[in-house]
Amino acid sequence: MNLRKLVFIIAAVLTLLITACSEKAPAITGKLFIIGGGEKSDSLMNELVDLAGVRTGGYVFILPMAGENPDSSIIWTGDEFRRTGIKNISAYNFKRGEIPSAAEIDSIKNARLIFISGGDQSRFMDVVLNTPIMDAIITAWKNGAVISGTSAGASVMSKTMITGNQMKHPGLESSYPTIETGNMELKEGLGLLKNVIIDQHFVKRQRLNRLIAISIENPGKLCTGIDESTAIIVDRETATVTGSGQVVVIRNNGIKKMIRKGMLGTEGLNVSVYLPGDKFNLK
Repeated sequence: MNLRKLVFIIAAVLTLLITACSEKAPAITGKLFIIGGGEKSDSLMNELVDLAGVRTGGYVFILPMAGENPDSSIIWTGDEFRRTGIKNISAYNFKRGEIPSAAEIDSIKNARLIFISGGDQSRFMDVVLNTPIMDAIITAWKNGAVISGTSAGASVMSKTMITGNQMKHPGLESSYPTIETGNMELKEGLGLLKNVIIDQHFVKRQRLNRLIAISIENPGKLCTGIDESTAIIVDRETATVTGSGQVVVIRNNGIKKMIRKGMLGTEGLNVSVYLPGDKFNLK
Protein backbone atom coordinates (compact mmCIF):
# COMPACT_ATOMS: atom_id res chain seq x y z
CA MET A 1 0.00 0.00 0.00
CA ASN A 2 1.53 3.33 -1.06
CA LEU A 3 1.65 6.38 1.20
CA ARG A 4 -1.00 8.35 -0.74
CA LYS A 5 -3.54 5.52 -0.41
CA LEU A 6 -2.81 5.14 3.32
CA VAL A 7 -3.32 8.88 3.90
CA PHE A 8 -6.62 8.73 1.98
CA ILE A 9 -7.90 5.83 4.13
CA ILE A 10 -6.94 7.58 7.38
CA ALA A 11 -8.63 10.79 6.25
CA ALA A 12 -11.80 8.89 5.34
CA VAL A 13 -11.91 7.17 8.75
CA LEU A 14 -11.39 10.47 10.57
CA THR A 15 -14.20 12.05 8.55
CA LEU A 16 -16.59 9.25 9.53
CA LEU A 17 -15.66 9.59 13.20
CA ILE A 18 -16.15 13.36 13.17
CA THR A 19 -19.52 13.01 11.43
CA ALA A 20 -20.68 10.38 13.94
CA CYS A 21 -19.70 12.59 16.87
CA SER A 22 -21.40 15.66 15.40
CA GLU A 23 -24.65 13.70 14.87
CA LYS A 24 -24.68 12.28 18.39
CA ALA A 25 -27.82 13.22 20.31
CA PRO A 26 -27.30 15.94 22.91
CA ALA A 27 -26.82 14.73 26.47
CA ILE A 28 -29.82 14.96 28.76
CA THR A 29 -29.05 17.46 31.49
CA GLY A 30 -32.51 17.85 33.05
CA LYS A 31 -34.09 15.91 35.89
CA LEU A 32 -37.48 14.37 36.62
CA PHE A 33 -39.42 14.97 39.85
CA ILE A 34 -42.19 12.35 39.81
CA ILE A 35 -44.84 12.63 42.52
CA GLY A 36 -47.15 9.72 43.37
CA GLY A 37 -50.20 11.94 43.92
CA GLY A 38 -52.06 12.95 47.06
CA GLU A 39 -51.17 15.93 49.20
CA LYS A 40 -47.99 17.74 48.25
CA SER A 41 -46.39 19.14 51.40
CA ASP A 42 -44.75 22.55 51.42
CA SER A 43 -41.39 20.87 51.97
CA LEU A 44 -41.90 18.65 48.90
CA MET A 45 -42.86 21.64 46.74
CA ASN A 46 -39.94 23.67 48.04
CA GLU A 47 -37.59 20.81 47.20
CA LEU A 48 -38.98 20.75 43.66
CA VAL A 49 -38.58 24.51 43.28
CA ASP A 50 -35.02 24.42 44.60
CA LEU A 51 -34.10 21.53 42.30
CA ALA A 52 -35.30 23.50 39.27
CA GLY A 53 -33.59 26.70 40.41
CA VAL A 54 -36.57 28.94 39.69
CA ARG A 55 -35.88 31.09 42.75
CA THR A 56 -32.96 32.64 40.90
CA GLY A 57 -34.51 32.90 37.45
CA GLY A 58 -36.72 31.34 34.84
CA TYR A 59 -40.34 30.30 35.25
CA VAL A 60 -42.71 27.42 35.91
CA PHE A 61 -44.98 26.23 33.08
CA ILE A 62 -48.09 24.25 34.12
CA LEU A 63 -49.69 21.76 31.72
CA PRO A 64 -53.19 20.95 33.07
CA MET A 65 -54.61 18.80 30.27
CA ALA A 66 -54.96 15.63 32.38
CA GLY A 67 -57.51 17.35 34.60
CA GLU A 68 -61.25 17.11 34.15
CA ASN A 69 -61.36 20.85 34.89
CA PRO A 70 -58.04 22.14 33.53
CA ASP A 71 -58.69 25.76 34.52
CA SER A 72 -59.13 24.67 38.14
CA SER A 73 -55.95 22.61 37.91
CA ILE A 74 -54.08 25.73 36.83
CA ILE A 75 -55.42 27.68 39.81
CA TRP A 76 -54.74 24.97 42.41
CA THR A 77 -51.27 24.13 41.11
CA GLY A 78 -50.39 27.80 40.79
CA ASP A 79 -51.38 28.34 44.42
CA GLU A 80 -49.08 25.49 45.50
CA PHE A 81 -46.15 27.13 43.75
CA ARG A 82 -47.04 30.59 45.07
CA ARG A 83 -46.87 29.22 48.62
CA THR A 84 -43.19 28.52 47.96
CA GLY A 85 -42.68 32.16 47.02
CA ILE A 86 -42.58 31.58 43.27
CA LYS A 87 -44.49 34.10 41.17
CA ASN A 88 -43.11 33.46 37.69
CA ILE A 89 -45.79 30.97 36.66
CA SER A 90 -47.22 30.39 33.19
CA ALA A 91 -49.82 27.87 32.05
CA TYR A 92 -51.83 26.91 29.02
CA ASN A 93 -54.63 24.42 28.46
CA PHE A 94 -53.91 22.99 25.02
CA LYS A 95 -56.84 21.37 23.24
CA ARG A 96 -56.75 18.13 21.28
CA GLY A 97 -56.04 18.84 17.62
CA GLU A 98 -55.09 22.44 18.33
CA ILE A 99 -52.03 23.72 16.48
CA PRO A 100 -49.92 25.57 19.04
CA SER A 101 -48.34 28.85 18.07
CA ALA A 102 -44.57 29.21 17.83
CA ALA A 103 -44.66 31.47 20.91
CA GLU A 104 -46.51 28.83 22.95
CA ILE A 105 -44.04 26.12 21.97
CA ASP A 106 -41.10 28.39 22.82
CA SER A 107 -42.67 29.04 26.23
CA ILE A 108 -42.56 25.31 26.97
CA LYS A 109 -39.06 24.82 25.55
CA ASN A 110 -37.62 27.66 27.62
CA ALA A 111 -39.31 26.86 30.94
CA ARG A 112 -37.03 25.93 33.80
CA LEU A 113 -39.73 23.77 35.40
CA ILE A 114 -42.62 22.06 33.59
CA PHE A 115 -45.36 20.67 35.83
CA ILE A 116 -48.01 18.19 34.63
CA SER A 117 -51.05 18.12 36.89
CA GLY A 118 -53.14 15.11 37.88
CA GLY A 119 -56.34 13.69 36.41
CA ASP A 120 -56.44 11.15 33.58
CA GLN A 121 -53.14 10.28 31.90
CA SER A 122 -54.87 9.13 28.72
CA ARG A 123 -56.61 12.50 28.46
CA PHE A 124 -53.23 14.22 28.63
CA MET A 125 -51.57 11.97 26.05
CA ASP A 126 -54.55 12.30 23.69
CA VAL A 127 -53.64 15.98 23.49
CA VAL A 128 -49.84 15.84 23.29
CA LEU A 129 -48.80 12.51 21.73
CA ASN A 130 -46.63 13.04 18.64
CA THR A 131 -47.24 16.80 18.62
CA PRO A 132 -44.93 19.84 18.89
CA ILE A 133 -46.05 20.06 22.55
CA MET A 134 -44.50 16.68 23.32
CA ASP A 135 -41.37 17.59 21.35
CA ALA A 136 -41.09 20.85 23.32
CA ILE A 137 -41.31 19.02 26.68
CA ILE A 138 -38.55 16.62 25.64
CA THR A 139 -36.39 19.45 24.29
CA ALA A 140 -36.74 21.41 27.53
CA TRP A 141 -35.73 18.33 29.54
CA LYS A 142 -32.69 17.63 27.36
CA ASN A 143 -31.64 21.25 27.76
CA GLY A 144 -31.72 21.17 31.56
CA ALA A 145 -35.32 21.76 32.66
CA VAL A 146 -36.92 19.79 35.46
CA ILE A 147 -40.03 17.91 34.33
CA SER A 148 -42.44 17.15 37.16
CA GLY A 149 -45.88 15.65 37.46
CA THR A 150 -48.25 14.22 40.04
CA SER A 151 -50.64 11.26 39.83
CA ALA A 152 -51.59 11.10 36.13
CA GLY A 153 -48.71 13.49 35.55
CA ALA A 154 -46.42 10.82 37.01
CA SER A 155 -47.72 7.99 34.83
CA VAL A 156 -47.12 9.92 31.59
CA MET A 157 -43.36 9.99 32.24
CA SER A 158 -43.01 6.38 31.05
CA LYS A 159 -42.67 5.25 27.45
CA THR A 160 -45.02 2.40 28.38
CA MET A 161 -47.83 4.06 30.34
CA ILE A 162 -50.41 2.52 32.66
CA THR A 163 -53.87 3.90 31.85
CA GLY A 164 -55.68 2.37 34.84
CA ASN A 165 -58.29 0.70 32.64
CA GLN A 166 -58.93 -3.02 33.05
CA MET A 167 -59.67 -4.82 29.79
CA LYS A 168 -61.37 -7.81 31.45
CA HIS A 169 -63.11 -5.86 34.20
CA PRO A 170 -64.24 -2.55 32.72
CA GLY A 171 -65.62 -0.16 35.27
CA LEU A 172 -63.42 -1.40 38.09
CA GLU A 173 -61.41 1.75 38.71
CA SER A 174 -60.53 1.61 42.38
CA SER A 175 -59.54 -2.03 42.93
CA TYR A 176 -57.36 -4.62 41.22
CA PRO A 177 -58.39 -7.97 42.74
CA THR A 178 -56.65 -10.23 40.21
CA ILE A 179 -53.26 -10.97 38.67
CA GLU A 180 -54.27 -12.16 35.23
CA THR A 181 -53.13 -11.98 31.65
CA GLY A 182 -54.34 -9.36 29.17
CA ASN A 183 -56.16 -7.27 31.76
CA MET A 184 -54.18 -4.06 32.24
CA GLU A 185 -54.32 -1.50 29.45
CA LEU A 186 -51.04 0.13 28.49
CA LYS A 187 -50.52 3.04 26.09
CA GLU A 188 -47.68 5.24 24.93
CA GLY A 189 -46.52 7.99 27.27
CA LEU A 190 -43.98 10.79 26.93
CA GLY A 191 -41.06 8.38 26.92
CA LEU A 192 -38.86 10.31 29.34
CA LEU A 193 -38.31 6.93 31.03
CA LYS A 194 -37.71 4.25 28.41
CA ASN A 195 -37.45 1.08 30.50
CA VAL A 196 -39.41 2.15 33.57
CA ILE A 197 -43.19 1.92 34.11
CA ILE A 198 -44.61 4.31 36.72
CA ASP A 199 -47.61 3.59 38.95
CA GLN A 200 -48.96 6.14 41.45
CA HIS A 201 -51.07 6.41 44.65
CA PHE A 202 -49.42 3.05 45.09
CA VAL A 203 -49.48 1.92 48.72
CA LYS A 204 -52.47 4.08 49.66
CA ARG A 205 -54.68 2.52 46.98
CA GLN A 206 -53.25 -1.01 47.22
CA ARG A 207 -52.13 -1.33 43.61
CA LEU A 208 -49.60 -4.13 44.06
CA ASN A 209 -51.67 -6.67 42.10
CA ARG A 210 -51.81 -4.30 39.16
CA LEU A 211 -48.06 -3.73 39.08
CA ILE A 212 -47.23 -7.42 39.54
CA ALA A 213 -49.37 -8.30 36.51
CA ILE A 214 -47.74 -5.56 34.45
CA SER A 215 -44.28 -6.67 35.54
CA ILE A 216 -44.89 -10.29 34.58
CA GLU A 217 -46.12 -9.27 31.15
CA ASN A 218 -43.34 -6.73 30.58
CA PRO A 219 -40.04 -8.42 31.50
CA GLY A 220 -37.09 -6.07 31.46
CA LYS A 221 -39.18 -3.09 32.59
CA LEU A 222 -38.52 -1.62 36.03
CA CYS A 223 -42.03 -1.33 37.45
CA THR A 224 -42.08 1.47 40.02
CA GLY A 225 -44.98 2.25 42.36
CA ILE A 226 -44.80 5.66 44.06
CA ASP A 227 -47.02 6.30 47.08
CA GLU A 228 -48.92 9.51 47.83
CA SER A 229 -46.99 12.52 49.16
CA THR A 230 -43.84 10.84 47.85
CA ALA A 231 -41.63 11.43 44.84
CA ILE A 232 -38.62 10.09 43.04
CA ILE A 233 -36.00 12.45 41.68
CA VAL A 234 -34.51 10.98 38.52
CA ASP A 235 -31.03 12.06 37.51
CA ARG A 236 -30.00 9.98 34.50
CA GLU A 237 -29.86 6.37 35.77
CA THR A 238 -30.38 7.09 39.48
CA ALA A 239 -33.62 7.67 41.39
CA THR A 240 -33.74 9.21 44.87
CA VAL A 241 -36.83 8.84 47.07
CA THR A 242 -38.15 11.95 48.79
CA GLY A 243 -41.31 12.96 50.64
CA SER A 244 -43.03 10.97 53.36
CA GLY A 245 -43.97 7.58 51.88
CA GLN A 246 -42.58 4.50 50.16
CA VAL A 247 -41.60 3.47 46.66
CA VAL A 248 -42.05 -0.16 45.59
CA VAL A 249 -39.90 -1.43 42.72
CA ILE A 250 -40.49 -4.75 40.95
CA ARG A 251 -37.71 -6.18 38.80
CA ASN A 252 -38.58 -9.02 36.43
CA ASN A 253 -35.65 -10.64 34.67
CA GLY A 254 -37.97 -12.82 32.60
CA ILE A 255 -36.90 -16.08 34.22
CA LYS A 256 -40.24 -17.85 33.85
CA LYS A 257 -43.78 -16.87 32.92
CA MET A 258 -46.81 -19.12 33.35
CA ILE A 259 -50.45 -18.72 32.32
CA ARG A 260 -53.12 -21.10 33.58
CA LYS A 261 -56.80 -20.38 33.13
CA GLY A 262 -55.94 -16.72 32.57
CA MET A 263 -53.94 -16.43 35.79
CA LEU A 264 -50.36 -15.16 35.61
CA GLY A 265 -47.52 -16.88 37.40
CA THR A 266 -43.78 -16.39 37.44
CA GLU A 267 -40.57 -17.12 39.27
CA GLY A 268 -37.80 -14.71 40.00
CA LEU A 269 -39.57 -11.41 40.67
CA ASN A 270 -37.49 -9.13 42.83
CA VAL A 271 -39.46 -6.69 45.00
CA SER A 272 -37.78 -3.78 46.81
CA VAL A 273 -39.36 -1.19 49.10
CA TYR A 274 -37.49 2.10 49.32
CA LEU A 275 -37.85 4.82 51.96
CA PRO A 276 -37.19 8.58 51.83
CA GLY A 277 -33.50 9.19 51.29
CA ASP A 278 -32.91 5.83 49.56
CA LYS A 279 -31.46 5.64 46.06
CA PHE A 280 -31.87 2.95 43.43
CA ASN A 281 -30.63 2.30 39.93
CA LEU A 282 -33.05 2.51 37.01
CA LYS A 283 -31.19 0.09 34.76
